[in-house]
Order: sequence, then C-alpha cells, then structure tokens
Amino acid sequence: MSDFMLPALYLRQIGEILDAKGKSSDIWLLRCGVDAQQLDAADFHPSYELFCRLVEEALQVSAEPALGLLLGERLLVNSHGILGFAALQSATLRQAIELLERYLGLRTSLVRLEHITDVALQQEQIQLVPCYPLGSIQTSVFEAVMLSIKNVLDAATQGAVRAERVSFPCAAPRYAPLAAEIFGCPVAYAQPWAGFTFSSAQLDQPLRMADPEALKQAELICQRELSKHRETAAVSSRVRRLLLERQQNFPSLNAIARLLLLTPRTLHRHLREEGTSYKQILQEVRHTLALEQLKAGRLSVEQIAYSLGYNDVANFRRAFKRWEGVPPSCFKGDV
Repeated sequence: MSDFMLPALYLRQIGEILDAKGKSSDIWLLRCGVDAQQLDAADFHPSYELFCRLVEEALQVSAEPALGLLLGERLLVNSHGILGFAALQSATLRQAIELLERYLGLRTSLVRLEHITDVALQQEQIQLVPCYPLGSIQTSVFEAVMLSIKNVLDAATQGAVRAERVSFPCAAPRYAPLAAEIFGCPVAYAQPWAGFTFSSAQLDQPLRMADPEALKQAELICQRELSKHRETAAVSSRVRRLLLERQQNFPSLNAIARLLLLTPRTLHRHLREEGTSYKQILQEVRHTLALEQLKAGRLSVEQIAYSLGYNDVANFRRAFKRWEGVPPSCFKGDV
C-alpha cells in the first residue's frame, strides 16, 4: 500500500489549465501512461512517482513556469471538502490555521504545516514542511499548496486578514511580480523556509462567519476521517510521519514500535510486507531533510550531517552522493 495521498481533483485542474492554454491534456496524460478516464475514477490514487512525472510533464507541455500559481488560483475553498467547510466556520484565523495544521493530511500527504510563534517580533510563521523529496517540482508544489491555503484563509476571513509576507526557498523567478500580485503581499525568495508570516495580533480577531455548532460537527467528521485514514494507512506512512515529527532526534525502530503499540518484530514484518524497512524509510526522510537544508543554505555540510544523526560526515557525503549523484558540496538544487 502506498502512503502517498492526493485527490485526483487537483490533477484534473492541471489538465484544464493545459487545455485552456491550447495544449493537449490528452498528450500530457499519454506521456505519463495515464488514461483520461482514470482521473475521473473515484478509486484512482496516483503514486508519488506518477505524481512527480505528471507535474514535470505538465511543466514541459505547458511551457509555463508559473504553473503552480495557476493551479493554486483554481483550488478554492470548496476544493477541499469537509476541511474547507470546517475552516469557514472558524471563530478566528488562529483556529482556521490550527484546523489546517491538524487535518491537512486529509487532502494530501505531500506536505505538513508547522506553526511557529516569534514572540520577540510578534509574528506567526506558518511553514510548509515537505514530506517527500520534491526536487525539480518543489517550487510548483509550494506555490500551488500555498495559494490553495491562502484561498481558504481568505474565504474564512472574507479577505479581512492578509499575510505580512510569503516566503519561498527558491531564487526569485522571472514571474516574481505575478506571484506578488496573486498573493497580495510581499513575496520573499531565497528564504530558509516556505510559508506565510502573519502579525500575531491578526490571528485572534473575531471572524464574522464563525459558527461554533457547524464547526463542532465539521471537526467531528474531520476527526473520524483522519482516524479512518490512519487505521488504513500503510505502516510505512506512520513511521515516516513519526520520524519527521521527531527529526531533532530520530527514534529507533524499537521506540517507533512502542509509539505504534507494536512489537519491534511485528513492525519489521509489516514494513517488509509493504516492501520497505525502517532503515529505508529513515534514509528517505534524511534525503528529504538534507535537500531542504542544503537549499536553505543556512547550515554547513558538517552541521547538516550531524543534524541528521550522522556521527561521521564522510558517511553523510557517501549517502548523499548515492541519492543525488553528486556530493553535497556540489549540489545546486532547484534554487
């Protein structure tokens, strides 16, 4: 079972963008080995590898580097099911953000949200943390997800609350003025993280559309859906999530088994049945985090190695060269 999750609705939107630009969505799908009817099937769940190929091919077919922005613009609040509805009932922007942070996994496993408060600056950072190594599609994914989140928050606040700044880890693209226009606030590039910065004072302003009873019922549905998702999710997905949540000190296989209420032997068996292992998942998580930290450019190779649990920098260099084909000191990335 794959732990990757993304509704086909989002992929259909890419096809509509291509058709609107006079490009053939059928050719796009054909290049990826996907039948057009598959996108309309309720049981169509693309793998992560197929998703990456679909985005890469869409960028090529469209010749549109701002494809992520165009996609994000289309993902309005009603694109996100019960999660979008719940956010609309929020009493404050803080509550809406907390809902997205808690239940974003109902819509996609591509990224997760992390809310950080800077008390000194009286600012709130809503950071996107990738759960997969996004590579060449990272900027497009971040743009689409962040605009989608902006659309939800704009709907919940009726446009009354705006971000102070939007941040991206990539270098400023040629279409940067378009991004600033669409986001409606300054956009900073070459930053250590992707996400939004809000004034702390904005987060607790009461919202006119607040409906406590509707929110309560909607969140109950979200909770049930999340519980169902976790029960049916691959064990490897749960292991990956725990490693990402505890990346400051990766838990051992035995520790993860305890967290999942399993014996180490049972955990090992489940992972083997899913075609993976604790060691393989840990390497995938390290790969993801290494790419993000190198792109951020704030830490040395040695610091990154130690932050990822390598006691010997040479081991990290060898692992990175195995992942990317070049040593970390030569890695350029999508910046």
